[in-house]
Amino acid sequence: CAEGSLEWLYPTGALRLRLAPRLPPATAASTAKDRSPRHVTACVKPSGTFRGAQLYLEREGVLELLLPEAPRPRVRCFSWAPREKVALFLQATPHRDISRRIAAFRYELRGDRLALPALPAASLAGEGVCRPCNDTEILMAICTSDFVIRGSIRSVSNDAELQESVIGVSAARIHRQKFPLFQAGGRPAGTIRTPLRCGVKPGPGTFLFTGWLRFGEAWLSCAPRYRDFQRIYEGARRARQNPCEFPVD
Repeated sequence: CAEGSLEWLYPTGALRLRLAPRLPPATAASTAKDRSPRHVTACVKPSGTFRGAQLYLEREGVLELLLPEAPRPRVRCFSWAPREKVALFLQATPHRDISRRIAAFRYELRGDRLALPALPAASLAGEGVCRPCNDTEILMAICTSDFVIRGSIRSVSNDAELQESVIGVSAARIHRQKFPLFQAGGRPAGTIRTPLRCGVKPGPGTFLFTGWLRFGEAWLSCAPRYRDFQRIYEGARRARQNPCEFPVD
């Protein structure tokens, strides 16, 4: 399944879960001209009561710890090349007592989507990279993102435990949202998340917020200032290089 959850009661021994998402033929092999071959991305999020096991990423026979026992409830994402063999390896931890333990987590497979991005002041891109999006990334983001919202930043709060920043956004226009992230009622408002290390701060102006859904939460991809986006889009349109049509005021 592309997404779901696993719950393991009283863990003993180990479970091995092979990750093999279906990929379109064009994704299975990159062209010689493509210097950045596409990767498959997956994310896992432990429950708040994850106990009794540790979760590892098994990549070509090598184990990498993803979730220790009793982890913080934060999302962990990882990527691999389509030809790599990967699996999740859930190893029970021994305990002398017989108290109830449940190792439970949710997961999402993201097909050939590139690693999820993040935003600083004007725009961001790259899973945990916190760098500004370039013009091409901005143009692709408006065509492929789960949400495209024009609006302003009304607040930024930081969660040190989850290492996340939560951006409160007041929406002037909802161009697209796959799920009702921004509820109507007066001026629509909602929240968008980004890694704490990106150092997002509240600032004036109108932005075009784009991004992905991760476990039902909105995560930031690119967020150019709207006037900069208008300039980029109009330039691409005149050169007939815009990847999709987008309403520009």
